Amino acid sequence: MDCKNALVEAEGDFDKAIDFLRKKGQKVAAKRSDRDATEGVVLAKTNGANDMGVILVLNCETDFVAKNADFVSLAETIMDKALEEKAGSLEVLNAMTFPGSELTIGEKIIEQTGVIGEKLDLNSFEKIEAHSVVAYIHPGNKLASLVGLNKGNYNDLGRDIAMQVAAMAPVALDQAGVSQKIIDNEIEIGKDQAIQEGKPAELAEKIAKGRLNKFFQENTLMNQAFIKDNKKSIKQHLVDADKDLTITEFKRLSLD
Repeated sequence: MDCKNALVEAEGDFDKAIDFLRKKGQKVAAKRSDRDATEGVVLAKTNGANDMGVILVLNCETDFVAKNADFVSLAETIMDKALEEKAGSLEVLNAMTFPGSELTIGEKIIEQTGVIGEKLDLNSFEKIEAHSVVAYIHPGNKLASLVGLNKGNYNDLGRDIAMQVAAMAPVALDQAGVSQKIIDNEIEIGKDQAIQEGKPAELAEKIAKGRLNKFFQENTLMNQAFIKDNKKSIKQHLVDADKDLTITEFKRLSLD
C-alpha cells in the first residue's frame, strides 16, 4: 500500500514515487531510531573461485519481517554486491550503489524502512580472503561463519570447521590471538572463583593463571575439541588431513 500510495502521490511518475518513499523512509527511520532492531538475518557466501567470502547482519524489528522473502532478498542482494565489488568494510559497503538503482546501499535501507515500516540496520559486515574460503549459515539465518584455509580441495573439512566456529564461538584462532583484555578478565574471574573456593588470597592469582590453559583449550579454535570427534583437537584434525593444512582466519556473526 505504501508503494501504491507513493505512485498516486507522484501521479504515476516512478522516479518521483521512489523519491517520495525515500523521504518517507528517512522520516520513519528518524521516528524509529530509538527502537530495537534485534531480529533479522545473518548470511555468508563465497565467490565463484572460493577465495573470498563475506558475512553480514541485516537487522529488523520483528521475526515476521526477518522471514519475509523480500527482506531476505534485500540482504542477499547486498551480500552479492559486497562479493562482486570486494567491499572492504561496512562503511564502504553502505556507500556502494544498490544494484538496479541510483541509491547507495545505505539509502536503499532507509527507503526500505519506509516501505516495510520497521527500523532496518545493516549492523555488521566482515570479509575473508584466503586460498580457500568456506561459508556456513546455520538453519534459520540467525548465525553464520566463514573460515579461510591455506589450501584448496578441502571443502567438506572446511565446512566442518565453519560449523565448529558457529557452534563453539571461539574467541581467537590460537592462544597468541587472545587479547590481553580477555586474558586479564579471565584472571580476575579466576581469582574471585579461587577466593570463593576458600583458597588463600595470596595464591588466588597464581591459581587463576594456572586455569588459563583450560580457557585457551576451550575458547581458541585450534585447541578446541572437534565437535565430530572430541578425542581430537581441531589442530590434530587438520594435521590428520594434511600436515601443512591450517586455518588462516575465521569470522562468526550472530543475532545474539
